[in-house]
Amino acid sequence: MYDGLKGFRDIYPAEMAAYRAVIDTVEDTARRYGFREIATPAMERTQMYVDKSGEEIVEELYAFEDKGGREVSLTPELTPTVARMVVAKQQELSKPIKWFSTRPFWRYEQVQQGRFREFYQTNVDIFGSSEPEADAEILAYGADMLTNFGLDGDDFELRVSHRDILGGLLREFDTDEPVDVRNAIRAVDKRAKVEENEYLDLLYEAGLSYDQAREFDDLLLAGDDDLDELTAWSDSEQVHDAVANLQNVLAATEDFGVREFCEVSLTTARGFDYYTGVVFECFDSTGEVSRAVFGGGRYDDLIEDFGGQPTPAVGVAPGVVNSTLPLLLQRAGVWPDEAVSTDYYVLQVGDTRPVAARVARDLRESGNVVETDVSGRSFGAQMNYADSINAETVVIVGEQDLENDEVTVKDMASGDQTTAPVDDFPGDRAHPTLADFE
Repeated sequence: MYDGLKGFRDIYPAEMAAYRAVIDTVEDTARRYGFREIATPAMERTQMYVDKSGEEIVEELYAFEDKGGREVSLTPELTPTVARMVVAKQQELSKPIKWFSTRPFWRYEQVQQGRFREFYQTNVDIFGSSEPEADAEILAYGADMLTNFGLDGDDFELRVSHRDILGGLLREFDTDEPVDVRNAIRAVDKRAKVEENEYLDLLYEAGLSYDQAREFDDLLLAGDDDLDELTAWSDSEQVHDAVANLQNVLAATEDFGVREFCEVSLTTARGFDYYTGVVFECFDSTGEVSRAVFGGGRYDDLIEDFGGQPTPAVGVAPGVVNSTLPLLLQRAGVWPDEAVSTDYYVLQVGDTRPVAARVARDLRESGNVVETDVSGRSFGAQMNYADSINAETVVIVGEQDLENDEVTVKDMASGDQTTAPVDDFPGDRAHPTLADFE
């Protein structure tokens, strides 16, 4: 007997049926926005992640040397891969490029609420547009995806920020040495996860004095309520431009019908260094799901960093299996039923396989989910099995029925049954019911 690995899960059919319904909703929403599905490899060269995030990232990867002597890793995220794909065919692709994909990822990290070492995520990205409408469309996709599950503004909030506002404010403080903006923004990203003194220590280590760290934090909180307070305090062109950009994005979300779900939250920073402009995270409004449900933002420099032409980009990545989106749906009471479903079970009694197989085939051709006996079981055992797979209707093909050129059609919910001419079943009916033959 072998035990499963820590951070990995077995998912059986009933639970997987719920996950499949979640994935379908996430993907169908993307398709309605015109995003096109792509497929990507499960493994990349480790150096790609080192170049993007530094040597320390290797500790979080499933990294190893393959049989060809190459240093490779199971993919921990998709953004570098899609950036590489854009670079490979940049001149051939029409802009904007709008892609999505759902697939597993692997990160060797501490297992906690909504975070496993293997998880499935849907990435949705736009390449080739720097306009505020592109950011707004990604936000609108995220909001529409959640409302398509039946959630509303009481269930979730999109906390929207701008990395250039943070960077611009940090650069305005008079310090002995230039502020380490990257580490300061990382500190902001940890703000809600650590004690206040530790947060201030991180800003101090990045180059601010403790008084400056407190002033910087006060500015962020004030900006949540009134972005104009930041432009009044700051002489930085970067800050003024970033505030205007964020306001334009929020104005576009108004036109896209999702402004009510968006709130300014300048302490939302996103931990990845490649983010360059608007960033956002989705949270459970009740706080019961303590971690972000998903996040995203703009990463305008990554394509160029990967050797391509300068190409603006913005995206979002909700986790769909072993992640926090399922936790939110469960908390809100909109988690799909964990149950398999079957339209028809074609039950065989005696030597009736040719007719039963024809009936099952015809029903499947009409788009139904159909099972039939493949184990030589008794009538009772087949009925029990039909009940266990939640068969809506059982079609009994028995020797006595066929002597009368009939089949028996049984509704499993009511227990009612009737007979139907075998040559006329199912006929041209896509989903025949008892009422068709009574």
